[in-house]
Amino acid sequence: MWDRGGSRGTLCPGRPAGPEPGCGWKALSQYAFLVNSNCCSGCKTCQVACKDKNDLPAHVNWRKVYEVTAGGWQRKEAAWDSTVTAYNLSVSCNHCLNPVCLPPCPTQAIWKTDSGIVLIEESLCRNCRLCINACPYGAIYFDPLANTTTKCDFCADNLETGLPPACVAACPNRALDYGEHAEMKRRYGDLSHVFPLPSPSIAGPALIILPHRNTALAASLGPVVANSEEL
Repeated sequence: MWDRGGSRGTLCPGRPAGPEPGCGWKALSQYAFLVNSNCCSGCKTCQVACKDKNDLPAHVNWRKVYEVTAGGWQRKEAAWDSTVTAYNLSVSCNHCLNPVCLPPCPTQAIWKTDSGIVLIEESLCRNCRLCINACPYGAIYFDPLANTTTKCDFCADNLETGLPPACVAACPNRALDYGEHAEMKRRYGDLSHVFPLPSPSIAGPALIILPHRNTALAASLGPVVANSEEL
């Protein structure tokens, strides 16, 4: 696991890594997101909450919702039979176990905390965008207003005060959750790949997916992302 160490290895500035009285959060070895695709209606409240909390411009989406569709209509004698199916998938930076965005950075502006959260030190960023090219999830953005690269920070400031990430708190269907990666894998399995995500072997995403009931059907019918212009 990548780790810058030192004072930057903790979410509580000026404190050593690990839980402490008054710190307001429980230190975990690897935070992870859980996405229950069966519960996701595609309302994008998570995306809006993220943009609102972090004051993101329109084209910067630290969290995005894929609308996946597949199938069509088939003629059966005098009738038409539908094979149309769809599901939604909410994804952000996955704070990977082996973040491939980290090694290319020439200034070590990207680092991984003791709790597994991948952060960008914007003051060190030279805007070379090598991290953007390296990320297989398209989770890193260049923000021309801030003149730096930016990404999901797991709402580290919320975690410090005992609050959940904004996206998790906002979801009306409770399709999102977070917690210790190992514990979530034990409880829910270790699936971290469905269409359109890349192979988890690339970076080891700290992500658990409870797939939609139509995921296998969609995969057999040639799924596509229906809202690519929004992402």
